[in-house]
Amino acid sequence: MKKCFRFHVAKFVCSTILICCLSFFSFTAGAQNESIEAVVHSVADNIMRNTSYKFIDTKTKTSYTGTAQFPSDAVIRTQSLYNRWEYSNGVMMIGMLKAARAFGKEAYADYVQKNFDFIFKNAGYFDKLYAANKRSEWAPFFRMGSLDDCGAMAAALADANEPAKNQQYQAYLAKAADYILTKQLRLSDGTLSRNNPHNMTLWADDLYMSVPFLARMGRVTGERKYVDDAVKQVLNFNKYLFNPANGLYYHCWYSDVEQNGVAHWLRCNGWIAMAQVELLNNLPATHPKRNELIKLLVRQITGISRFQDQSGLWHQVLDKPDSYLETSGTAMFVYAIARAVNEHWIPASYKSIAIEGWKGLSEKVRADGNIEDVCIGTGIADNIAFYYQRPRILNDFHALGAVLLAGTEMLRLNAGNQQR
Repeated sequence: MKKCFRFHVAKFVCSTILICCLSFFSFTAGAQNESIEAVVHSVADNIMRNTSYKFIDTKTKTSYTGTAQFPSDAVIRTQSLYNRWEYSNGVMMIGMLKAARAFGKEAYADYVQKNFDFIFKNAGYFDKLYAANKRSEWAPFFRMGSLDDCGAMAAALADANEPAKNQQYQAYLAKAADYILTKQLRLSDGTLSRNNPHNMTLWADDLYMSVPFLARMGRVTGERKYVDDAVKQVLNFNKYLFNPANGLYYHCWYSDVEQNGVAHWLRCNGWIAMAQVELLNNLPATHPKRNELIKLLVRQITGISRFQDQSGLWHQVLDKPDSYLETSGTAMFVYAIARAVNEHWIPASYKSIAIEGWKGLSEKVRADGNIEDVCIGTGIADNIAFYYQRPRILNDFHALGAVLLAGTEMLRLNAGNQQR
């Protein structure tokens, strides 16, 4: 009798402990979800608050809602930075679309559609200015003379156009795809390059400015040429820019002198990580290069993990711990690692790198959605001091899309942890 009583007491205690543990983990996971959602919503809502869909005369400061209202002598810009045709806004809009799905916020998807509609509806006025060699808003839209002009924005437009099926959008996408495939400067082996600062310079940034769009075009059209070019770029950029001594990428390769630049700049390594992930996102499961591409991504994640600061963030110059901690590149890494774990491309053990990165990153996002310590736009220089001294400012738009993308994947990662 006593044994039976002790057995039931022990069973009751064990059951109580198990219920308490499950309740605790459920509460903890729920709190983590709420924290992730708070960060993403603060950033996305701040973007929406500061997008006006208006134009401003830079001389008189008068604002207008449409091009028909402009005086003949007006010098016009969009009032909001988020209405401009800038590559970082392309990343931001991809982040808004993914956040819309992940958090059930249709308003974020509507925002992207409204933003593109605003640009295309008013483009005719500025196209005439550009054709007349006058200063024109959205000049990169009409110029299409570099990967910065079209690649990231076209990737976002491709995502927006999947439900929209807009003929104007489709015409632009076809033009951008033709530009990248047939007109953009390339090395003799087909690697995308630029003519600055040296003749035929390979920029790490350009992997993102090309591959995500090419990969989407391959998936949407079913045409192998887009995917083949995207895969070739990833393989070739790895060949030219990867440093096997430390597992990091250089910012550039000078083909005229056959040497790399001086810096393992954080954000350019982030562009490479995101580009590789975006290719895998859109690559057919049976593609013969898929496993090789995954190995390259694992190699990069292993490399950057060695340089993560104890705060969870990474440094502006990755291998220089006396350089400042920077948020846009950190967000890119968090997105890439969390996505790779969520898609089972890499072992689940890598999730701790993303978790620590998100902890550090979320502390840099203010309650109003502004993001601290973002490096401004950065060119290439031959002295390491240039990278150290690049200003870090509040809410530079290079961080916006990356933080939104990181948050969407961290929500999935947290959900996966709950299920294990």
